Amino acid sequence: MSGHPPPSTGSRDLVLARIRAALRGGGPQPAPVPRDYLRSHVPADDPGALLDLLERHLADYRALVHRCTAGRLPLLLAALFEARGTRTVAVPPGLPSDWLTVTRARALPDDGPGGPLTAARLDTVDSVLTGCALAIAETGTLVLDAGPGQGRRLLTLVPDHHVCVVRAPEQVVASVPLALPLLDPARPQTWISGPSATSDIELDRVEGVHGPRTLEVVLVTGGD
Repeated sequence: MSGHPPPSTGSRDLVLARIRAALRGGGPQPAPVPRDYLRSHVPADDPGALLDLLERHLADYRALVHRCTAGRLPLLLAALFEARGTRTVAVPPGLPSDWLTVTRARALPDDGPGGPLTAARLDTVDSVLTGCALAIAETGTLVLDAGPGQGRRLLTLVPDHHVCVVRAPEQVVASVPLALPLLDPARPQTWISGPSATSDIELDRVEGVHGPRTLEVVLVTGGD
């Protein structure tokens, strides 16, 4: 048996040549993709309809949705944590300091003196409070990108209760095509559509398998 590899086929040579050309930055450029499709089903001049649509779709995913003004936000957060019996809240760096001025739950900062919260420690935390980068109305999706007030992905995956604050209307977009240009692809993104859930072949839904069992979303509108 010869020790030489079998001769290359024409198709193989063609594929490898295209790969080498792509790695060198040469070769034919891909044809532009036409993007003349409808980018939103919600009128751009109707922020109220956009917010209503976001709330409906969040509720469809079994998220608990609340609305309040910025001035009432600390009181609402305190009420949410009180109703759940929350004693400890994981807090990402950059979270506005006034959000937790009323709650009696103890804040555990992820950038505290003890260093970042470990997975084992987060497993003992009752709740986590974050902001978000964007919220997408047509899909009921929250996007976190590890920016200020959002933190590492681990923070929102381990605790069983996640409260996410969305500033409306500036953080609410209608659709995925409108959201993508506003996001930095180099940042670690977490796209959340409702609480963590899965189902088996019998379609029995189980929540809390891959993340929080309960997701509460606060839509903040207005200042007072």
